[in-house]
Amino acid sequence: MAAHQSLRTHTCGELRATHVGERVTLAGWVHRRRDHGHLTFFDLRDRYGITQVVTSADEAPATHEAAAEARNEWVIQVSGAVRRRPEGTANRELPTGEVEVAVDEVSVLNESKVPPFYINEEQPGLEEALRLQYRYLDLRRPPMRDRMLLRARLSSAIRRELEAEDFVEIETPLLIRSTPEGARDFVVPSRLQAGQFYALPQSPQQLKQLLMVAGYDRYYQMAHCMRDEDSRKDRGPEFTQVDIEMSFVREEDVMAAVEAMVTAVTRQVVPERQISQTPFPRLRYEEALARFGSDKPDLRFGMELMELSDALRVVDFRVFADALAAGGAVFAIRAQGCGGYSRKQLDELTDLAKRQGAAGLVHLSVESDGSLRGPAAKFLEASSAAVLAATGAEPGDLLLIVADADRATAATALGQLRLEMGERLGLRDPAVLAYVWVYRFPMFKWDADLNRWDATHNPFSAPVWEEADRMEADPGGIHAQQYDLALNGWELGGGSIRIHRRDLLERAFALMGHTLEGMRDQFGALLDALEYGAPPHGGIAIGVERWVALLANQENIREVTAFPKTQSGSDLMLGAPSPLDQQQLAELHLRVDLGG
Repeated sequence: MAAHQSLRTHTCGELRATHVGERVTLAGWVHRRRDHGHLTFFDLRDRYGITQVVTSADEAPATHEAAAEARNEWVIQVSGAVRRRPEGTANRELPTGEVEVAVDEVSVLNESKVPPFYINEEQPGLEEALRLQYRYLDLRRPPMRDRMLLRARLSSAIRRELEAEDFVEIETPLLIRSTPEGARDFVVPSRLQAGQFYALPQSPQQLKQLLMVAGYDRYYQMAHCMRDEDSRKDRGPEFTQVDIEMSFVREEDVMAAVEAMVTAVTRQVVPERQISQTPFPRLRYEEALARFGSDKPDLRFGMELMELSDALRVVDFRVFADALAAGGAVFAIRAQGCGGYSRKQLDELTDLAKRQGAAGLVHLSVESDGSLRGPAAKFLEASSAAVLAATGAEPGDLLLIVADADRATAATALGQLRLEMGERLGLRDPAVLAYVWVYRFPMFKWDADLNRWDATHNPFSAPVWEEADRMEADPGGIHAQQYDLALNGWELGGGSIRIHRRDLLERAFALMGHTLEGMRDQFGALLDALEYGAPPHGGIAIGVERWVALLANQENIREVTAFPKTQSGSDLMLGAPSPLDQQQLAELHLRVDLGG
């Protein structure tokens, strides 16, 4: 193996029965030690695996004595002959489990203090802060090691697949100009230009578009990006994305190329996981919201939303009547077999719906005679047959209903309940990978706080070409050539066909409140470049941490990041962020003012 070096002839994951009789040298960490008096067994570990090694007081007394002091996490080197384990002692759970090394030479390469937590076994309730403070030890643990290696395999497979399709990897700068593209920028003061600042890139968006103008028609990059935004389980202040851009393409071209890459990479990296459907399903934004209450739907299970607006339009129940009178909607989901839910369980669901923006939750159980039971049932007697017909509900089922004057609010609140019920009922199969495209998002959304239109994704997304002429007349009614790739309820990546004409981009910026001078100041390089033969182009960015987390069945991207920050953005291991001394501040022409 390539890992052979002067301090070892083989790795700790390499030896098999075919090596019996060979003399080998291994080096690694003591994973576990078992002292049987005249025999001491060590499980020796490196990133490739674990091999059992044995010292014997009878066969090599000096070596046995020299190894007596070694404890867990000491780094040792051993030499000896490979032999089969005694009859009945093979470990079928280890690839190396048929053999062991009879050690006749041992060297202690470095001792170890007692670690603050166990490396060789899972420790329920282990504090994340402790793991992050001693991340270099946490990364030794086999579960973390396996996730880091999975991430490495994913990155390699991505590169292989893209380069096989003529994509070229080009690095873009980490010190750029601050522009209003979404979240807050991290900024870096310039020492040489007093009072001026660089920004760290939230993405290489403008730069990759400029590469299209430059003629590099198939670009990719494993781009490191930074955003000064609050952390949550699927995002942090630093992240890596597979950044892709293509020229002379339509939406279909980008989606097809990315889908082929994603499918091939998934099958290489986690061949044991099932991709639920290929080609990936494609849902327009409005359809995804109406059926699943989400623009990143989890398609591993059904329980789709059903609209009851027509069935309940004549019901004398204020919750429904007010929502429908205001042009809203009533949506329901059917939870099979949950009609016996307790008051406590129903209250939990009601609280969840309210936290997601719903005014409340109506719950109805279907009785054995087909009647409805629940606080609102008396208002629905005349419409119960229509409700049952619309939902397909049967005796023993539970109907969860949300009404709101805003259709999207009703749908998204119920969409979160759908996910909760899917989890409670065990419908979100962890072995399945359900990729789905969601496309044709609204191009603009109204920002009531700023009293202007804003881009739903990034401001460079192109409108559907047939709708571009009415962009100013009906900004809320036109769609962007925008597409998101979702996986198991997470947004995996997002992209679009870009605006490649200056006049159209200036119109879009103007609609979002930018002055002509402001456009030139913030986006001058891109606007100018579009006048020098910019080709039609589009691309996508896929979050690597999210992808790895989903492939590794983890719920937080910190579990697949080597050195992550805490939720508050702190690095507990290195003690960052930290203050600068006065000399550094003076060199940067800065003064710290912590006053209100």
